[in-house]
Amino acid sequence: MNVPKTLKRAFRHRWFIPLLLVFLVLGFFWRIGLFNPLRPAETVRELGGRAVDVLTGGGGFSFDENTPGYENYKQLMQGCPIKDCIPSIDDPQFESAKEASAWLEDEDVVFALDYKGEQRAYPQRILNWHEIVNDVVAGDPVAITFCPLCGSALTFDRKVDGQVLEFGISGKLHNNDLIMYDRKTDEKPAESLWQQITGEAIVGELFGKRLRQIPMDTLRWGEWRGLHPKTTVLSRNTGFSRDYGRYPYGDYEQSSSLLFPVEGGVDTTLHPKAVVFGVEVNGRFTAYPEDVLQADADGVISDSLGGVRLRITYNQGTVTVENLATGDEIVTTRLFWFAWKAFHSDTELYQ
Repeated sequence: MNVPKTLKRAFRHRWFIPLLLVFLVLGFFWRIGLFNPLRPAETVRELGGRAVDVLTGGGGFSFDENTPGYENYKQLMQGCPIKDCIPSIDDPQFESAKEASAWLEDEDVVFALDYKGEQRAYPQRILNWHEIVNDVVAGDPVAITFCPLCGSALTFDRKVDGQVLEFGISGKLHNNDLIMYDRKTDEKPAESLWQQITGEAIVGELFGKRLRQIPMDTLRWGEWRGLHPKTTVLSRNTGFSRDYGRYPYGDYEQSSSLLFPVEGGVDTTLHPKAVVFGVEVNGRFTAYPEDVLQADADGVISDSLGGVRLRITYNQGTVTVENLATGDEIVTTRLFWFAWKAFHSDTELYQ
């Protein structure tokens, strides 16, 4: 390998490598927005004050062996150095479908809510860069969450034991999945860490609690707008400077490779990034591949799981699962196959 003479000379000087490291660190903090002039000043101070955690590995948390779930905490991987390294959207602004269509293409993916008479769309273009939106819909506090590495978009009720929580990105991952943390709204409880795919608190004072999942659809903007022309849409006016026209993960959604390890390895029965809809009934799990649902002529499949007869309906990207005995809707989880399998190793696979 031929190395330019100027680089050879530079490497002979001891100052070169520390200087290079400084530039790399500065580049990282610029990338996450620490030096972003649009970021609120108090957030800049908080991030700067916690930057030392990059060196200590704490990530901004001070859990110890007395913390409930501490064994889980020790197993987590550090995806980015500190909490809030990816900023959540805590004061979301919305615009009309007509305004959003000026920058959204019909084929763009949106995460959509039809909740208590209100319809809202949250473009993946924006959630790729923020992952969590703390919102209030029809008077109810909700968290719209998206993990780009797992393709999992889920909405949760933010009320736990009578307290409204606000969620942020912890910087930590488990099986490539987003680990959220709650920002305490009073002296108790102290912050806890939450697994996004399961909605469970895995570390902290709320250890073992589960968030109530709210049905949400993942579909194309053109399809959602056609179904709900009066929908409102999350605006690019987020308070942060990000290139919402650029996908930040390259060919990740098409590639079979992952960025972080998965417990038990990757199941290759399907392509790791194949989209599936996961369903749980009475402690039993099944994954319904999106391409199988799309291929069904009338878009309706009958199945049974955990002793319960189900009707699965697929329409324009929207999947509805009905318990035929009770008529109740069963909430599905849309995500990549590898992620569903990682958290539900005994899942069945509908083919």
